[in-house]
Amino acid sequence: MTAMVHGSAPARDVEPVLPKWWRTIDKLTMSCILILFGVGLLLGFAASPPLAEKNGFGPFHYVERQAFFGGVALTAMFITSMMSPTLVRRLAVIGFAVALLAVLALPVLGTDFGKGAVRWYSLGFASIQPSEFLKPGFVVVAAWLLAAAQEINGPPGRLWSFFLTVFIVFILALQPDFGQASLILFAWGVMYFVAGAPILLLVGMAGMVILAGTFAYNNSEHFARRIDGFLNPDIDPTTQMGYATKAIREGGFLGVGVGEGEVKWSLPDAHTDFIIAVAAEEYGLVLVLIILALFTLIVLRSFYRLVKERDPFIRLAGTGLAAMFCVQALINMGVAVRLLPAKGMTLPFVSYGGSSLIAGGIAVGMLLAFTRTRPQGQIGDILRGHMR
Repeated sequence: MTAMVHGSAPARDVEPVLPKWWRTIDKLTMSCILILFGVGLLLGFAASPPLAEKNGFGPFHYVERQAFFGGVALTAMFITSMMSPTLVRRLAVIGFAVALLAVLALPVLGTDFGKGAVRWYSLGFASIQPSEFLKPGFVVVAAWLLAAAQEINGPPGRLWSFFLTVFIVFILALQPDFGQASLILFAWGVMYFVAGAPILLLVGMAGMVILAGTFAYNNSEHFARRIDGFLNPDIDPTTQMGYATKAIREGGFLGVGVGEGEVKWSLPDAHTDFIIAVAAEEYGLVLVLIILALFTLIVLRSFYRLVKERDPFIRLAGTGLAAMFCVQALINMGVAVRLLPAKGMTLPFVSYGGSSLIAGGIAVGMLLAFTRTRPQGQIGDILRGHMR
């Protein structure tokens, strides 16, 4: 039978790693990621000098750190994207186990840096947020379980993945970190749907999420405060949301000009959670639309390539990673324009942050590895093979 590769020539086993990687990688997605990182550095020059001055550092202290962490993230992305799906799965299982143990140890060894949620390990010169590394590992492990359930006499992978998801969401909610918990739950829900979940089950799960949210609102001051602030029709102009709303409104279509924005002097998280407000104020709606287009192109391009994939594990894992990447970006930008309650979530590859950048590089590297072109076989050949 003639093997067919969508968009490229069939791979040769004797082909060296780098030429094979370059020929099979999704160059468009990789280019969009590099552009997003460049936009993040550009916005870092605008957003971080006030914070650096406040903390007694040089004006470009945080930009230099972002460039360093970004270099590590891109290196991790390139290395991971060169791996085979099997190797990615094996390393993801190990990484998931390590990250899960780190998350479980947070109540004893972690710190909250005065933000009310114990999410980090302080190393003195830097901090690590283990939940960022937990996410890509979880997606791959859950996809592995869901794919195994589709095999003849396979394990009850759907049930195992469900219990694993509930356990992780529970421990993240205890931190509390409802943003990361919602990402985990959403990614699993998308994979479960693609794997063939009954609609009634998904509706039941949505009801359970509503009940859990009601319980959290009544029992978590941290959660209730954010929901109340979101539902309040009056925005306090001295809050982060007030400053961000004003910045976005004043930016208009073309922005107030490079370096002329004022929001960075008022927002303590201007370089992280509210980086899109800095972009909107100084560069206007134009840059915001460019950022939106880049994220949209990455996700749609990934789905386009994954829909051709015959391997259930690769299809499910890639779909979960792409969905999580997309929703994290939507949550970050939705919070900035007050469409969603505050979550404390970074904009992938644009916001400042060591853990989020490096974990994002690993996650996108996995996605690039799963969306590489590989011999699939024509669908007619596959059907004839099953009929024999």
